[in-house]
Amino acid sequence: MEVVFQTLFEGAMQFGSLAGLQNIAMIAIGIGLIALAIVKQYEPLLLLPIGFGCILCNIPMSHAVSEEGFLTVLYNAGIANELFPVLLFIGIGAMIDFNPLFTQPVTLFFGAAAQFGIFMAMLLAVCCNFFLPADMAFNIQEAAAIGIIGAADGPSAIFVGQLFAPRYIGSIMVAAYSYMSLVPIIQPPVIRALTSKKERQIRMDAGEYGRKAPKALRIIFPILVTLVAGIIAPMSTSLIGALMFGNLLRECGVTEKLSQSAQNELSNLITLLLGITIGSTMVAKDFITLQTLLIMTIGLMAFVFDTAGGVLFAKLVNLFLPKNKKINPMVGACGISAFPMSARIIQKMAQQDDPENFILMPAIGANVSGQVGSIIAAAMILALVPPLM
Repeated sequence: MEVVFQTLFEGAMQFGSLAGLQNIAMIAIGIGLIALAIVKQYEPLLLLPIGFGCILCNIPMSHAVSEEGFLTVLYNAGIANELFPVLLFIGIGAMIDFNPLFTQPVTLFFGAAAQFGIFMAMLLAVCCNFFLPADMAFNIQEAAAIGIIGAADGPSAIFVGQLFAPRYIGSIMVAAYSYMSLVPIIQPPVIRALTSKKERQIRMDAGEYGRKAPKALRIIFPILVTLVAGIIAPMSTSLIGALMFGNLLRECGVTEKLSQSAQNELSNLITLLLGITIGSTMVAKDFITLQTLLIMTIGLMAFVFDTAGGVLFAKLVNLFLPKNKKINPMVGACGISAFPMSARIIQKMAQQDDPENFILMPAIGANVSGQVGSIIAAAMILALVPPLM
């Protein structure tokens, strides 16, 4: 009993110190994330494990994040060597249907335009160095890793962050996944600010997006993309290869069981482990810093720029299209990689302004393009940034 009371006393003393107050603040943040997941149902598969991991790592003397703790083991086994992001991409690839992209290739440009936030966030991170002390400044690789938050793609953010900015990997992961979960809050105000009700009511012919592409094309596409991306940016081979391998499982027609396992068991298991491991990086002493505040702020701005870039590009394209072929500008916002969350949000917004407007298929096409676009953007950063050092 004496040992128990001594442990309780030491824990209470730690909570009473400044570091303890920081721990309490982080535990409150963890509880807040869990509340968002349960009450608001904002991506509960992500926010709930992240929130609980945050609580576990901020309990004084927590064995879960000790040298031999299970969260430390998971981090070393899945995050430090990029295993979890790669495995998750196999599951994502198995879920993706590229048919909307094949039938309307114009959506590919939305996937490119919506990556605008990556490069703006990278620029903002560099600009922060004008008022940061030298020992706190972001180098070009760290700025690039912060910028990749704008890909709205958690696995890409982890992959690039672990290579370019290991000391900020916790903040980068939390920013990427938190803002992905909050896309239903971030995107609608930006879209409404940049579009009129008349533009949001534009109807698109969903039938054009419902055609099935030839099976040969659906099989050749993932192989071809892997070869081209691998040759251009070899460092991207793991991510693009995993995504396209999962898609090949889906489209080849002879591995249905593997495809279903990748979509369900593999994706769910990795999401569970990845979420709680990301949460375990939210240790108060490392997380409550000026750099973390800047990274979270820049990450939010990146998502805003992503959305704005896609919407404005769609409006630009409309200037050159006939009246009966106009694109609903909201579809441009789906060029981010938050698949299929962004497409669902756009469909919901469209029906708020016009209950009979169905733009889900075009939105899915742009969303799929965003998934590919985010990996290509990450590949460009991986290939172009190191020579600048």
